[in-house]
Amino acid sequence: MEKPKVLITRQLPDEILDSYRDRLEFDVWEDEHTPIPESMLKEKSRKVDGMLTMLTDPIDESLIRNSQNLKIVANLAVGYDNVDVHAAKKHGVAVTNTPDVLTETTADLTFGLLLSSARRIVEAQKYIEEGKWEHWSPLLLAGKEVHHKTIGIFGMGRIGEAVARRAKGFGMQILYHNRSRKTEAEETLGASYVSFDELLNQSDFVLSMAPLTEDTYHIFNKAAFEKMKSDAIFINTSRGKTMDEKALFDAVKSGVIAGAGLDVFENEPIDPSHPLLGLDQVVCLPHIGSASIETRHRMMELCLDNIVRCFEGKKLLTPVQ
Repeated sequence: MEKPKVLITRQLPDEILDSYRDRLEFDVWEDEHTPIPESMLKEKSRKVDGMLTMLTDPIDESLIRNSQNLKIVANLAVGYDNVDVHAAKKHGVAVTNTPDVLTETTADLTFGLLLSSARRIVEAQKYIEEGKWEHWSPLLLAGKEVHHKTIGIFGMGRIGEAVARRAKGFGMQILYHNRSRKTEAEETLGASYVSFDELLNQSDFVLSMAPLTEDTYHIFNKAAFEKMKSDAIFINTSRGKTMDEKALFDAVKSGVIAGAGLDVFENEPIDPSHPLLGLDQVVCLPHIGSASIETRHRMMELCLDNIVRCFEGKKLLTPVQ
């Protein structure tokens, strides 16, 4: 029997793929770092039964409609705003993502970004590299304390709760805002449910941990930043379009808020001349929230397991529809 053919839109390690070659035939875009061009993505999608995609790959209505044999799109991410899920459902194409397996790793990065932003760690390294460290002084690169401060988590999903567990270890007061209350998190972590405005007003660190939806698009805008404390720090490790980057730049530049730590941006990758990179108070990372070797391998395996189960007629592990 002919094996299902699967397009993989970025080069993956042979050690991962080898375990699946007896069940699947692969067409792999042979570049680890550069996305497959959209025209080639659409051309290749017409000839395959399944796709393992990255969050930068646009899987839109026209691609799905013209891919007659396509049965599944396995997205290598928790988010799937790059996939037209409605169109996929209409054309009978399954869509899966990779929740759970990256929760703790992304929470590690989020809290590390918070610490780095608060204690000016990146700025301090640049200070040495630029030859400015000539003496010691009491307030040299003095930052902001993290322990026993108030953290406000917007989006108390799996990763939000994992961040809250880390915050508890630092003795922080935990506030959160979510579409629904999480009573278990309130009981086990001592988290308090507050309105969005209260979260902005009361938090020393405001974290965007929510998925991108029509409701969360640019929810962190000029008005939101103006409601935050002047010494507060904004952290975003969810989706770049939950924030208005120009409003954030203006807020930090003018001192409306103290700084920011960002792992995501409105349009990725960003150019080295991006205005936010010019602010010492902002730490910018290239979307590496889940980028540990162990976690990325687990994400790849989960995508491939979903694809195998699709063609074996078994229940998918992590469907999004």
